[in-house]
Amino acid sequence: MNLLALFLLQSMAIFAQEKKGIDEQINEWFTPIAGAWEKIVLYDMPFTSIPIIIFLLVGGALFFTIYFGFINIAKFGTAINVVRGKYDEVDGHGIVSDKNINSVDGDLPDTIKDESQEGEVTHFQALATAVSGTVGNGNIAGVALAIAIGGPGATFWMILCGLLGMSTKFVECTLGVKYRDIGDDGTVYGGPMYYLSKGLKERGFVQLGKALAVVFAILCVGASFGGGNAAQSNQAAMQIVSAFGMSGGSARTIIGLIIMVLVGIIIIGGIKRIASVTEKVVPFMALMYILCCLYIIITNIGFVDDAFGQIFSKAFSPQAGVGGLIGVLITGFRRAAFSNEAGAGSASIAHSAVKTKYAASEGLVALLEPFIDTVVICTMTALVIIIFNGDGSQFAYGGEGGVVTIAGQQVEGSGITAAAFGKYISFSGPFLTVAVVLFAVSTMISWSYYGLQSWMFLFGKSKIADLVYKVLFLLFIVIGAAGDMSAVWGFSDAMILALVFPNMIGLFILAPKVKDEIKRYLKAISMTTVKES
Repeated sequence: MNLLALFLLQSMAIFAQEKKGIDEQINEWFTPIAGAWEKIVLYDMPFTSIPIIIFLLVGGALFFTIYFGFINIAKFGTAINVVRGKYDEVDGHGIVSDKNINSVDGDLPDTIKDESQEGEVTHFQALATAVSGTVGNGNIAGVALAIAIGGPGATFWMILCGLLGMSTKFVECTLGVKYRDIGDDGTVYGGPMYYLSKGLKERGFVQLGKALAVVFAILCVGASFGGGNAAQSNQAAMQIVSAFGMSGGSARTIIGLIIMVLVGIIIIGGIKRIASVTEKVVPFMALMYILCCLYIIITNIGFVDDAFGQIFSKAFSPQAGVGGLIGVLITGFRRAAFSNEAGAGSASIAHSAVKTKYAASEGLVALLEPFIDTVVICTMTALVIIIFNGDGSQFAYGGEGGVVTIAGQQVEGSGITAAAFGKYISFSGPFLTVAVVLFAVSTMISWSYYGLQSWMFLFGKSKIADLVYKVLFLLFIVIGAAGDMSAVWGFSDAMILALVFPNMIGLFILAPKVKDEIKRYLKAISMTTVKES
């Protein structure tokens, strides 16, 4: 009898497991891993409730801002002049000839391709391409997640982190150009892996530089699987499911498989035509998204002052249920870091291939990215959501895991932004669905390059190593699509934030080198100005 009962219990357990959707089974496997990694990276400082990584990220950005004489403000005008081509004659003759900059297996992301191909790109084109690559799901879903968890006050801390992050982005992108490598075939290899190993060797820290470079490369591979991949497929799948009213345990997994095939065709097959279409459509979608935000803000201009009032007041006196001041601050900083990646060093991988004689010129160009991406565009999204929610009648702030209830339905991430857009723009549903998917695919393609560069740094530049990385990358598309949003985004945040540890140590040590570079460039500019006068 006991054996029969045991058999029946086992049969019921197996049946119950088989009834679970593939999504749920993947999620059950992935959630504990994501949670464990998040706890490690977001470990609190002793005697505080603030993670060490936040101290390092914000403290480092503040240090660079002061060390470089508030370069994010003082040289803002100079950066704009560089972008509009005022100093093209100064830095237009690069140390790399036109023929020496090639793509890697046809998989270069837009920024690399535009900035270096045949040396024909202007600084303005470089910035426009880079911004179109960063305007994506971090702006659509990430901001909504921050506000859902931390309330309107999280926006204030996002803006502050974006402003300070301008200085960090300047430092890392200057170093990316200064210490880049050029292979025998002319291929450019750059990023923290190279300025950590080569730059720290110059400063006498040979072993530390090698160790930090390896640690960064390992973490960057993980970040490419997380923030550059799983988080993107997660939002794309959720938006498609919501838009088409799909249901069933395996819906998001099927969507993930379809996205995996599409991305696989591009990064493995190297089909440039599909990628070329994406690179043209994504900037258009980014522009359309910005125009839609502006339309909602302008047509509700009377509520903008109230929205800003909530942003500033709730930053220091958050509503109950959003985790207090520290919780709101951490939420804002995490979302800003995910959106603009300042401090993570990933942007320097792309910028390292630019054709310029002065490394600091590209550092100044990169300085503008956090301002445009976080300070301007993320704030636009935040204003739209806060205006939509008004006095909190649409949904309650402080939703666990970022899940809120709107009109009787539970939504999260891009679904919150979609609901806000839907109230004011009738065609916003299909538009946002297309935008989220295109932004996701574009980000995946770019991050597959970042991860591949790191992978090749670790395992060599063989075709087998190349293929192994790309297969693993594609698997994480399905994992991300099927996973729970809080688990996927927690893992993704932790992976990108983890890059700050090795990268920021290197930035501190190499800051004097960057100061030399900016002095050299500003001197060249001043000499040109004197000649013109």
